Amino acid sequence: MRTDLYTHPDYCNMDELLTDEQKLVRDTARAWVKREVSPIIDEHYEKATFPMHLLRGLGEIGAFGPYIPEEYGGAGLDQISYGLIMQELERCDSGLRSTASVQSSLVMYPIWRYGSEEQKMKYLPKLGTGEMMGCFGLTEPDHGSDPGSMITRFTDAGDHVILNGAKMWISNAPFADIAVVWAKDESGRIHGLIVERGMEGFSTPEMHGKLSLRASSTGELIFVNVKVPKENILPGRTGLGAPLSCLDSARFGIAWGALGSAMDCYDQALRYAKERTQFGTPIASFQLIQKKLAEMITEITKAQFLTLRVGQLRNEGKATTAQISMIKRNNVEIALNIAREARQIHGAMGITSEYSIMRHMANLESVLTYEGTHDIHLLITGMDITGIPAFSTGSTK
Repeated sequence: MRTDLYTHPDYCNMDELLTDEQKLVRDTARAWVKREVSPIIDEHYEKATFPMHLLRGLGEIGAFGPYIPEEYGGAGLDQISYGLIMQELERCDSGLRSTASVQSSLVMYPIWRYGSEEQKMKYLPKLGTGEMMGCFGLTEPDHGSDPGSMITRFTDAGDHVILNGAKMWISNAPFADIAVVWAKDESGRIHGLIVERGMEGFSTPEMHGKLSLRASSTGELIFVNVKVPKENILPGRTGLGAPLSCLDSARFGIAWGALGSAMDCYDQALRYAKERTQFGTPIASFQLIQKKLAEMITEITKAQFLTLRVGQLRNEGKATTAQISMIKRNNVEIALNIAREARQIHGAMGITSEYSIMRHMANLESVLTYEGTHDIHLLITGMDITGIPAFSTGSTK
């Protein structure tokens, strides 16, 4: 069992820019992760199982919908606090953060933003505690980066609709109690529907054989003539912009989470370099090792301030989709590079489960791709600065 010795890097005293509440939220999450998750995460990763017993604990530390108002079962925290929780979770494992950010940004967020009062009161309080878990159905087997071309559809059948189609690569699907599903009506307009486990024709087969995010649960959503009551349709917004706004919130959490992975890899590499002796001296004394460590902390520090600034903008309601896209792409890229450099510093030990570096590296390969691939995020930035789209946006109904 690996001992969690993590100490977070703060080269330019970013902590001084955080409020006491934000630091308390972060430190509470960190202490819980060290106590409850770090001792068991390697075993679950190796067995490809999700530690279900942690769900209530995630609810207790406010990891589910931390920015949802208290009246609906959330913690009523700000966006930076949300980010800091995601940072601490992914500092341990990306799969753990994925579970929490899906619940927060892709399930609770759309119900809060676009749901009816009845839907909010029915679902949000239980989602906030982890008593009820959810998933988000947008990606399809043949439609990932182009969600507007989805083929999942529903037809009107009086007091309910009939839903048919399939979604793929869905985190939390195998154990979710509800799914927020995006589908087209008969006119081709996209709507969000809350599909509940137990509805006839709805199944969630688990996907196996993953070599990344092994400590998370991933599955499909299959709909065969599923009767969904009309009161389960989100009334607040239609069109592709609705699910994309949810992805903004999720990508914001991912950016903080990936930064946590980078910080963990750096912290381990620095400690190992000081302890590992070769040629009669710690390898931290060698120029090339110092170069790697110096570049790591430089990229981490730049990402910390960039991410904090976007968090401030998000608190003010000013953060743009393109800005969030930038921090997601940047932070995942630097985290993956740092994981690779940290593995080299550890030599052969870096591939063992005694250290979390190889696990982070494998996980980050998925994070690089999901909720917007690295290349798509580059094109989003390119479109934002030039005003010229370099890809087709497909249907925006």
